[in-house]
Amino acid sequence: MFDIQEELKKLPAKPGVYLMHDKADVIIYVGKAVSLRNRVRQYFRPSHNEGIKKDRMVQQIVRFEYIVTDSELEALILECNLIKEHRPKYNTMLRDDKSYPYIRVTLGEEFPRVLFCRQVKKDKSRYFGPYTSAGAVKDTIDLLQKLYQLRTCSRVLPRDTGAERPCLNYHIHQCLGPCQGYVTKEEYHRQIEGAVSFLNGNYGPVLQELEQKMQACSEHMEFERAIEYRELLSSVKQIAQKQKITNSDGEDRDIIAVANDDRDAVVQVFFVRDGLLIGRDHFHVNIANEDTRGQIVSAFVKQFYAGTPFIPREIMVPEEIEDAAVLEQWLGSRRGQRVYIRVPKKGSREKLMELAAKNALLVLSQDKEKIKREEGRTIGAMKEIAGWLQMEELCRVEAFDISNINGFETVGSMVVYEKGKPQRSDYRKFKLKTVTGPDDYASMHEVLSRRFSHGLKEQQELKERQLDNAYGSFTRFPDLLMMDGGKGQVNVALQVLEELGLQIPVCGMVKDDNHRTRGLYYRNVEIPIDRSSEGFRLITRIQDEAHRFAIEYHRSLRSKEQVHSVLDDIPGIGPARRKALMKGFSSLEEIKAAGEEELAALPGMNLRAARAVCEFFHSQEGEVLKPGIEYDKI
Repeated sequence: MFDIQEELKKLPAKPGVYLMHDKADVIIYVGKAVSLRNRVRQYFRPSHNEGIKKDRMVQQIVRFEYIVTDSELEALILECNLIKEHRPKYNTMLRDDKSYPYIRVTLGEEFPRVLFCRQVKKDKSRYFGPYTSAGAVKDTIDLLQKLYQLRTCSRVLPRDTGAERPCLNYHIHQCLGPCQGYVTKEEYHRQIEGAVSFLNGNYGPVLQELEQKMQACSEHMEFERAIEYRELLSSVKQIAQKQKITNSDGEDRDIIAVANDDRDAVVQVFFVRDGLLIGRDHFHVNIANEDTRGQIVSAFVKQFYAGTPFIPREIMVPEEIEDAAVLEQWLGSRRGQRVYIRVPKKGSREKLMELAAKNALLVLSQDKEKIKREEGRTIGAMKEIAGWLQMEELCRVEAFDISNINGFETVGSMVVYEKGKPQRSDYRKFKLKTVTGPDDYASMHEVLSRRFSHGLKEQQELKERQLDNAYGSFTRFPDLLMMDGGKGQVNVALQVLEELGLQIPVCGMVKDDNHRTRGLYYRNVEIPIDRSSEGFRLITRIQDEAHRFAIEYHRSLRSKEQVHSVLDDIPGIGPARRKALMKGFSSLEEIKAAGEEELAALPGMNLRAARAVCEFFHSQEGEVLKPGIEYDKI
């Protein structure tokens, strides 16, 4: 038994990371400390007050563990890794997990390429980015292919020179053909230098050259070529206009701004590379009411830069953060050069910070409206249904459906909705074991019996292991059972619940003659529902989802049964020999006509197996195929 007060006495006065566990042994919080003894003890003092969120967390702590480190920097690195791995409930969490696209110039190759990638590796390549739009990156790479005629193939040059014919890109003038030796290494590298200069934002020479070529072609009446140059010129101007000069120092920096309310925060990041504003992005962060803006920024910096391969030289933040010095040290070690975390006070940087803050506030307000509409479709709809059924609360709903064709491969489906949203990880399929023939009531009885019997068994096992807060795949029971049908299906469900000693409300989703939902059958009464309401729309979605899930499972079983080869019915012919027969002969007729010696000569076959094939086909009278089964070609 873990005695918290005794374990607190054993804490060392050293830097490290502590992990808080709840009753189910789930890690609910990860923190770092300069002194583990002082920091962890604070949580359990009566005078301790860090807000409602932390107080609620402390009430759930059953045990804690800690890892001692040599320095606060090591503790910070370990904290970032553990938060990323366990995603604890009470840490301020970054909800978005994005990877950004880069442009990679493979300078380590003798004939370099310009590629799209999402990871920066320590190789001889040069990387440009990160960019916020994958589409824009691909458009830029396409433009570079047209401008500089660079290769896109994966051939190893010059080793593979002349080994194959040139590809289509060479014939449409988008590759100089280094794979055929049509361009020297020096000439090709001049093209690569132009592409790198373009990626660095030096568009002037390209625009001037394209203008000259367009005019020359026009003067020589080569109007098709002139149009090509005009389109390239337009593309380059479009990319050039998207880049905004922020200052002339050519630095890489990120500008971070925050907008928050009592529950949510939006962090807006402007990406500046080589003095150019190349893009922006926003991130949603789960917070507590008492989290300060500095704490939100600190948590964001740890989680965001632990996952991104590029660290800028300078990070601008809206206000001073408590652990800025150790964060600078950590970021500097990741970058390989010193990194500065600064608060802009004046000039263009402060204006960019203001712009980022306005964008963050705009995203937050827009998302609030979106969340409000979404809650109407989900939580609001559940409240409507609860009102119709006179239930105080409705959170989790389970719906069931049966699918079969004349009793063939009868299956059941269970779909789960929580707070009005599908909980797909809790969906379950049932292949009927005891019912034969098209008996929907008996099938539903079996499905429900198996579902709740399994749940009761799991609950008992977890209780014996004293894991009260844990749950398995069937452990959690619904607040409401929704049956695809009326009185008959509802009575089947009530019978199963009575047999198992459970009390769960059951309603039926009743359809009209046109197979559209018209009402709910509940406690022997059909309750009419407003067809224009969100509750009605949610019931329809649940009903359709249960039906779709059952049909898809049934279809998958039918397809497995029906995709069948006649060769599977020959004694002694398994998958390997079947494959050998299919490779050795182009049709079933050729296999039938082959002799024993010809069959035995195939890989994996022998005289005995060949004789079995001949006897199978030659002993059959009339149609070889079994009735009722759709065979493939072989």
